[in-house]
Amino acid sequence: MSTSLKFKILRVVISLILIVFASLTTTEPISSFTLLLWLSAFAIGGYDKAMEGWKNTLKDKSLNVEFLMILAAVAAFITQDFAEGSILIFIFATSGILEEIARSKSEKALKALLELTPQKAIKVQNGIEKEVNISELSIHDIVMVKVGQQVPVDGIIVEGSSSFNESVITGEYLPVLKHEHDSVYAGSINEEATILIQVLVDPTQSVVNKIVEFVKEAQEKKTKSETFIDRFESVYVYVVLAISASFMVLPPLFGWLSWSDAFYRGVIVLVVGSPCAVVASITPAILSSLSNAASKGILIKGGESLENLHRIKVIMFDKTGTITQGKPRVDHVVYSDGVDKHWINSLLVSMEQQSSHPLAKAIVNHFKDVEKLDLSTREEAGYGLITNYENHTIHVGRYEGKDACQLNLDDDVSVVNVVVDEHCVARVILKDQLREGVPQTMASIKKLGITPVLVSGDREGSVVAMAKLANIDRMHFECLPQDKVKIIESYQSSLGAVMMVGDGINDAPSLAIATIGVAMGSATDVSLETADVVLTQNSLEALIKLKHLAKNMNTIIRQNLAFSILVIVSLMISNVFGLVELPQGVLAHELSTIIVILNSLRLLKVNLASS
Repeated sequence: MSTSLKFKILRVVISLILIVFASLTTTEPISSFTLLLWLSAFAIGGYDKAMEGWKNTLKDKSLNVEFLMILAAVAAFITQDFAEGSILIFIFATSGILEEIARSKSEKALKALLELTPQKAIKVQNGIEKEVNISELSIHDIVMVKVGQQVPVDGIIVEGSSSFNESVITGEYLPVLKHEHDSVYAGSINEEATILIQVLVDPTQSVVNKIVEFVKEAQEKKTKSETFIDRFESVYVYVVLAISASFMVLPPLFGWLSWSDAFYRGVIVLVVGSPCAVVASITPAILSSLSNAASKGILIKGGESLENLHRIKVIMFDKTGTITQGKPRVDHVVYSDGVDKHWINSLLVSMEQQSSHPLAKAIVNHFKDVEKLDLSTREEAGYGLITNYENHTIHVGRYEGKDACQLNLDDDVSVVNVVVDEHCVARVILKDQLREGVPQTMASIKKLGITPVLVSGDREGSVVAMAKLANIDRMHFECLPQDKVKIIESYQSSLGAVMMVGDGINDAPSLAIATIGVAMGSATDVSLETADVVLTQNSLEALIKLKHLAKNMNTIIRQNLAFSILVIVSLMISNVFGLVELPQGVLAHELSTIIVILNSLRLLKVNLASS
């Protein structure tokens, strides 16, 4: 519990004590001492809400619900209804504290993620260990991680092996055994043995830091519904003021009520007409949903993606690393006659080690013992890697020219070409496995009325074979990044909103243009930056869970809005007929706000695993 919240609770408790003493000492006429007690209860109890309302008024340049409640309390004091005014403020302040506690619960999982980033590391240089700040580390530095410590940076193990709890990254609590040359991620916990790792990524750009930034953006980004409610509040406050003023003036003019009764009813309008519950109908529900999803390894960049999920008609899947495991293996290599295989292998590995593509990683792992060459590459999305070395132009990846290595290939393989000066000198044949449960996930997606589509830059035979295994009826093959964008736009025009699921640099433009872009946890930095959702567990079943959560969230929001509006209308009508007193109106109004927030907190407990 924060210090500011503790002080708020203290002030409310003092206000309650003063109200009790004032009630016990009330006489007719009221004494100066009792009046001082009522005024003190009013001032101390209303301080926090008054300051909150004042700050928000200055920031937004418009009146708010805090202004209405303070005005109602002041009006009660003017009519010498000291008890009603003080109790109004006490209940309003208490309600605010309960709302803050409830909201903190919905933000708990998100705040926990914001505390993931390690701050210190043990740097090893020339055999000497030294604790340093993360910001002092550079790429290629060696860092020691002892048992029980958090891995401070993204890197690879250069000495030792151990099990790691990667739940902060993937949401999966089962430890993962890793050996030399395996990747480890900042934020994961070393559970078995001391290891040495080499820093591979700028510490400020680690996966866990990107997750933190992702979550921060999720907290700050408002949905269209939230923006509408904010605008509604600023306008509605003036409507309530107008109705209240009309209640105070018109009934006496028509002989319906006395001036004092009309003024009292007008004060009640300020209270029961306040849109507190309406304003609280959306944001707590969204935060609770984001927290629930985050705790299950589904990171969502703001509630708008959840709101848009009901519109999705098509889900497009990239192939490699998305519906496949992303861990292909080299099956065999075919070389052209007369080429230097050792030189080709060295070129191939030296180039591929600079790529994050799953096929590149598989090739590097396959050719572990070849000589590494000192060269730099550039990546052309959709085509592969290009470099100039010893007066040769070498291209690794896709190749559409005259092929010196024509082959009859199985349908379930992927091919990486090695092209030297526009002549294909080698073809690396790789195989990948379908992710577990993909056919069942596609069946569930179809039951939801959504069309799954497979899109890939791979050749026709490989894509068709994988689509058949995955239970996907529509597919597009040999697609460049710009082709994927056009395909998405085509589906958006013909069928409706499109979700794109991918993990590579080729997918970044598609993720950006899709209605909702979803990146797998193994995604590249570019994909993470453009995605709206990140699945850290690399499980496509999470898409069904996401849909289930979004449906629950929209239902809760509709319930909240219907209930809060019903309460306001009922109290306003009751006030017209004199059926509600000020304390009753305050209690009913504030209870409705608390009920709405508690209803939203149910989203923290939605069991996504059962969806």
